[in-house]
Amino acid sequence: MSVIQLEGKVAIVTGASRGLGKAMALALAKAGADIVGIGVSGMENTKSEVESLNRRFYRIQADFSKSAEVEKAALEAIEQAGHIDILVNNAGIIRRSPAAEFTQEDWKAVMDVNLDAVFLMCSIVGKHMLKRGQGKIINIASMLSFQGGLRVPAYTASKHGVAGLTKSLANEWASKGINVNAIAPGYMATDNTEALRNDAERNEFILSRIPAGRWGTPEDLAGPTVFLASDASNYVNGHILCVDGGWMNF
Repeated sequence: MSVIQLEGKVAIVTGASRGLGKAMALALAKAGADIVGIGVSGMENTKSEVESLNRRFYRIQADFSKSAEVEKAALEAIEQAGHIDILVNNAGIIRRSPAAEFTQEDWKAVMDVNLDAVFLMCSIVGKHMLKRGQGKIINIASMLSFQGGLRVPAYTASKHGVAGLTKSLANEWASKGINVNAIAPGYMATDNTEALRNDAERNEFILSRIPAGRWGTPEDLAGPTVFLASDASNYVNGHILCVDGGWMNF
């Protein structure tokens, strides 16, 4: 049996309606996993594509800015699916503004979704995995888990937090059969980066610094996600895997 297969596994993917989340959900489904999609947006397209692969899709509504809804969704996912083998914490938001003008409301909104909800999902699903003695957690970090960025202080702080949380949980849970790692996507062509791609000057600068010479696509995360979700990564713990076209090497 190949170690890169997920037959019989169930994966939670947050924010699976489009973009990176949808691509990762489909990659996991193609490898054999059933999917629990959790998010605030409709997931009809993701659901139909997962089911076309003869995999189950469970859709759970949750606003990640509200901890009570996150907790309810995590527990509902476990109850509906029966067990959770893989957790992909993908849901996130971004707010852009000069730091001196950044509001407390925007700061809190970003932290609630990008960091607090990630910790809560890890805590609840992690407890379930600890009882089973196995599990794979994949957090979605960022290039801004390593760098400072421009005009995105809350997003940068939250993604540094995701990287630190990933390492901390890995230290605790590696000996208990749970692998906690993260993927740090580079500059991806998604809704979050539309403003950057529409800014000719910024777009040109970004492309000039990516050795691969292009923006990433959601599909570029498929292989890394399946690897970290599978037995092939059983001895990988606390790693932040950059999928960035070489950005961090430049």
